[in-house]
Amino acid sequence: MFFVDFMGWIMKICYDIVGNYGAAIILFTLVSKIILLPISIWVQKNSIKMVKMQPEINRTKTKYFGDKDTIAEEESKIYKKYKYNPLASLVPLVIQIVLLLGVVEIVKNPEHYIGVENLIFDFLGFDLRWIAAENGGTAIWIPVIAGLSALVLCVGQNIMNVLQAEQSKWNKWGMLVLSVGLSLYLGTFVTAGVALYWTASNLMAILQQWLLNLAINPKKYVDYKALEASRAELKELQNISKSHKRTAEQIKEEKADYKRFFSIANKHLVFYSESSGFYKYYKGIIEYILENTNITIHYITSDYDDQIFEIAKTEKHIKPYYIEEKKLITLMMKMDADVVVMTMPDIDNYHIKRSYVNKDTVYVFIPHCIDSQNMTMRKGSMDNYDVVFCCGEHQRAEVEANNKRVKTKNKEIVSWGYSLLDDMIADYKKTKKSKSKTKTIMIAPSWQKDNIIDLCLDKILKTLEGKNYNVIVRPHPQQVRHMKDAFEKMKEKYAGTNIEIQTDFSKTSSVFEADILIGDWSSIGFEYAFTTEKPVISIDTPMKIMNPEYKKIDVPPINIWGREEIGEVVKLKDIKNLDKIIEKLLKNPVKYRNKIVALRKKSIYNLGNSAEVGALEIIALVQEKVKERKKK
Repeated sequence: MFFVDFMGWIMKICYDIVGNYGAAIILFTLVSKIILLPISIWVQKNSIKMVKMQPEINRTKTKYFGDKDTIAEEESKIYKKYKYNPLASLVPLVIQIVLLLGVVEIVKNPEHYIGVENLIFDFLGFDLRWIAAENGGTAIWIPVIAGLSALVLCVGQNIMNVLQAEQSKWNKWGMLVLSVGLSLYLGTFVTAGVALYWTASNLMAILQQWLLNLAINPKKYVDYKALEASRAELKELQNISKSHKRTAEQIKEEKADYKRFFSIANKHLVFYSESSGFYKYYKGIIEYILENTNITIHYITSDYDDQIFEIAKTEKHIKPYYIEEKKLITLMMKMDADVVVMTMPDIDNYHIKRSYVNKDTVYVFIPHCIDSQNMTMRKGSMDNYDVVFCCGEHQRAEVEANNKRVKTKNKEIVSWGYSLLDDMIADYKKTKKSKSKTKTIMIAPSWQKDNIIDLCLDKILKTLEGKNYNVIVRPHPQQVRHMKDAFEKMKEKYAGTNIEIQTDFSKTSSVFEADILIGDWSSIGFEYAFTTEKPVISIDTPMKIMNPEYKKIDVPPINIWGREEIGEVVKLKDIKNLDKIIEKLLKNPVKYRNKIVALRKKSIYNLGNSAEVGALEIIALVQEKVKERKKK
């Protein structure tokens, strides 16, 4: 075989230079590394190219999460863009195998290839003809040394090799175990000469990688910040449904509901709810549709304990389905309904997609808060909806301005209102009002970085402690979850005072029973003021901004200017005067009520009637789609 003869010729030259068989094998290994250096350089560049384009690949997997065919198509485009061949990673492995086979053949007949009779095989106390499995004794060190060299190589490559350094821990450990295991096997069943070649090759590979990194530094080509960010985005999706364990019954129920959903043809109307708490945003609309039409509502929820399952027991026109968010990805891709109603923003921007099956499905967005959508939601969060419901003129102005700026397709904007607010006002009017002379101050912070609890709760409570108020601190449930011990200590600290730290959310005491609400940037401030017509104190903590580009449209967010209309804004440095500000608000209820009522009238469409308005709009959309289907 020509290739083996060529390798034998190189081995002979190496022996002629050093005059020692073992040293000749080491020199041969070095020469082979030099001869193959151009390929090693090419592999280094190809590895850098792979890591360089990894952020784009990760974001493609994020964008089309769950859609394997589209991901494969997009990855092929990225490979072409970077002129990358995915088979390139096999080149070093193939070369190593070919070289190893050649060395095995040469070492079997060294006299033939080197041309020396009575060749001395002793090297550092080892006979290079030994086979550990046959000779035993000192020969047992042969596989051990080979295995150690593989271990050192794997550790070095995991640190220095641009591609291996970015592999998952599982892949790194898997490669390490495979490489060490293979080296132990080779060292046991091949001659010591072959094991010497393998050991020398492993150790030289470490030096070679170090030199390649100096000559072609990956840090000059790879954006590691973008790589980490894209990896985190993808990991977040991959961890969907792993945050809590599901029972076998829940998994079985999901499979059955998924199958049942697609077994029904001609689905006209679908609602999606992230959890049981989202039903309240649909409640008025759904009730109107059920009372005035025979439309069947298909209600998908990702909450196994959603209240919709109880409601459906007495409402034959509601069909509920339990689908966790991970399974929801594929369900939404295959959506075959006419109209889909959601409170979830960002459809088609991330993992939840518009239907690939029915391109004519109409998607309706219903807001779940009164405040600015432009500032408190991500950029482009509503760009891919066909119909957007708006609570008031401020939200409509934002949608119109954004559509004009980014030139999205014309979408229908509905002057809807906020049916949850209608329900809250109706419920509040029915409640018995406290006749106690001691006023109640409710502190209800938002769940965000640098909120009231993070920055100034102690200062606020120090100001109000011992005053003639009942003070209730009602933190966000997520903050209680993350700071459970801290709140328990706080309860002990204020036990026996006029301050209650309320972490039991099963308590019936409502935010709306308070005489004054203290908040920061949470939309609960507007809901409280518009429901009770009582004032709100907004502590001026850092703003809650989800869209850093919110200023690019010329519509001031209601979150900023509206806080002064529903009460008073207090800077952090003025918290020491909080009791005086509270006294001012309590002494002028009419003044603040008038301002709140005026803002509510200006900011909320169809007050008291929004459920009907929203329902009629959705009914019309369904009827229009049914007509279109009949024409086809």
